[in-house]
Amino acid sequence: MAALPLFEPMVSSTSTQENAANIARERQKSLMLRAWILSGLFFMALPGTLLGFSNLMAISAHHGLDALPAAWMEGHGHAQMFGWIGSFILGIGFYSQPAHGRSVIRLPFSCYVLWVSGVAMRWFANIYGWHWRELLPVSAGFELMAVILFLYAASHHRLPATAPRSGAKRPMELWMVSVLVGTAGLASAVIFNFVECFRLSLQGGLRSFPHSLDQKYLVLLGWGFVVPVVWGFSARWLPAFLAIPKPKVRWFRIALSMDIAGVLAGVMGWPKPATILFALSAVTIGYALCLTEWPHGHAKTQGIHLSFPTFIRLAYAWLIVAGSMSVWAAFSDVHGGIWGASRHALTVGFAATMVFAIGPRILPHFTGIQSIFSKRLMLLSLLCLQTGCLLRVSSEPLAYEGLVSFAWKVLPVSGMLELSGVLIFAVNLALTFLVGRSAFALSSTSQREAAV
Repeated sequence: MAALPLFEPMVSSTSTQENAANIARERQKSLMLRAWILSGLFFMALPGTLLGFSNLMAISAHHGLDALPAAWMEGHGHAQMFGWIGSFILGIGFYSQPAHGRSVIRLPFSCYVLWVSGVAMRWFANIYGWHWRELLPVSAGFELMAVILFLYAASHHRLPATAPRSGAKRPMELWMVSVLVGTAGLASAVIFNFVECFRLSLQGGLRSFPHSLDQKYLVLLGWGFVVPVVWGFSARWLPAFLAIPKPKVRWFRIALSMDIAGVLAGVMGWPKPATILFALSAVTIGYALCLTEWPHGHAKTQGIHLSFPTFIRLAYAWLIVAGSMSVWAAFSDVHGGIWGASRHALTVGFAATMVFAIGPRILPHFTGIQSIFSKRLMLLSLLCLQTGCLLRVSSEPLAYEGLVSFAWKVLPVSGMLELSGVLIFAVNLALTFLVGRSAFALSSTSQREAAV
């Protein structure tokens, strides 16, 4: 009987140590994710949006693209797609993978250094042209190595081979399939970028891709990488967040198949069938995700603004606009205005709106913070982004195609609104990380209370 009181504290002590180790591991993963997110915010706000705004001002002043180096446009796009969206997705991807021991930090940190260095070098080479023949392939090589490290880490994350009780093989969940398709699109884009940067450094006279090649590259980045990843995370999170039914599996697969077929057609240089497939897939995915169905409960808006469900649905409306305008561009575009509006509806209207809406819901939680710093700033950033995007997408075809001269004066206004939205979003997230209440502090207090 005397041994019993001695045994119980030992069990309690071991359990407390295990819990403390788990909390420390989660804190390390959250801090690593914060580094990814903060780097993404930097590339989004400065090399991405600020450069894009200055490009837009130059285009508006000269009423065309002729006075603007193509390398500057590519530097802006690369910072947005790789530096911002890519950093967010890689960071969340590493955070979601189970890790033990030193692998919690070592592999993600190595990938982080390679990725951020590669994106920064690419932006510097595009803008300033200093030793661009060396910097372009080196930056592309760094990005390729970073993606290889990410895929290596992901390959060690295995799902259970059998379902409980039945012993049957468990099929991969639909949202995972979509994210994997997007990951394959990212890997293809990075390989494409590396090959073309290497060729450009040896044979090219300018530090930018030829126009026809750039069009294929943008299709691969936008519809091959960003779109399937966002669809996958939407299928995973939106049923719970919006209180809507789970996705219709058959229609989701049809939408994903059409998107893949469209990407293949676009890369092969067949823009008309590609854009038709994109437009059809955009309509189909909205139906597959049940976004138009009546909610069966209350949306989960704790800690964020109540307008969250509205902006999620607006993002998918922008996806339909992007697909429809791409069809218009494939058949009628002359000076690039319709293509530009279509890409803007996709990258800003769809992708950026999804990030601005769902980011304040998940990123504080993932990084160990209780909630976003300000709900009002969240709403203000979304309103600025939506208004700016609406002005940009509606005025760009009118200006570039020479239909309405006044549209050239609207473009700078749209850029200022979008830049304001981006900066507000970045400040809101940065303040969340700096002054937000840590969930780990509460967990540590709970553990100490339990031990006592």
